[in-house]
Amino acid sequence: MKIITKDAESRLTWQGLTEAIEAGHRRPKAEIRDMVLYRGEDTLLNRAAWIDGLGQLVKVATVFPGNGAQGLPTVNGAVTLFEDKTGLPAAMVDFHLVTKWKTAGDSLLSAKRLARKDSRRILLVGAGTVARSMVSAYASAFPQAEFTVWSRSRASAEAMGLPVAEDLEAAVRAADIICTATMARTPLIRGAWLQPGQHLDLIGAYTPAMREVDDEAMARARLFVDSRETTLGHIGELIEPIRSGAISESDVIADFYDDPAFYSRRSPDDITIAKNGGGAHLDLMTADYIARAVAA
Repeated sequence: MKIITKDAESRLTWQGLTEAIEAGHRRPKAEIRDMVLYRGEDTLLNRAAWIDGLGQLVKVATVFPGNGAQGLPTVNGAVTLFEDKTGLPAAMVDFHLVTKWKTAGDSLLSAKRLARKDSRRILLVGAGTVARSMVSAYASAFPQAEFTVWSRSRASAEAMGLPVAEDLEAAVRAADIICTATMARTPLIRGAWLQPGQHLDLIGAYTPAMREVDDEAMARARLFVDSRETTLGHIGELIEPIRSGAISESDVIADFYDDPAFYSRRSPDDITIAKNGGGAHLDLMTADYIARAVAA
């Protein structure tokens, strides 16, 4: 069994990853199983995926929000990739490498399909690990990008070395692409702030109690998800506006398993939202891409 470390990153490209994700969605639909355990705000996620012809993967993640105060990573875990035909362990892949590239690649694919091609002003809401990885991901597809970051912690925003937004509303109104990567439990982005032609990548919320945009934002936008199976009924970003009647499940236009023609911008003035659920099937596609890149 191979051990793949973060040193493999030099062999990876965002273009290669998004192509691998698209190819993975042309295979038979993944079987996905999740188990989530909680202790207060601490979370244990156990995710498994099986894609016929590609292989199997088990990913275990711990999310401990209090770790930051101790100088420790908030998210940790382990990833095991299994060979498709025999089920033998094929590789142990660095957890943080898989998570970084899966999470950013997921939303990058959405932005490549939904954001206006002339998008230039990109607002990062949140200044953690995910926001940092989105800089290189977006820059690969939008080379003219100019980044601004807003965070509830000014110090963390300044540490990114990018222009810092003082006023979130003004920054949202001015952006072409808005990327939310927080652990917010109440909406930070208001639908009243959104402007025609904008695209939003929602990454941070991953539990029923979490959401980053309000009902009005969801109601105003054309809605897309990476997977209906891992978002609808699982994440507050969709649970709450469906419960309130602001949207219905049928308002979700497409996920990555649908024809790409449906997962696309219709008009330059569309407001589009893509919810990143980051299911284990995407970890499998990403880990397989990493393993093949290392072997090449």
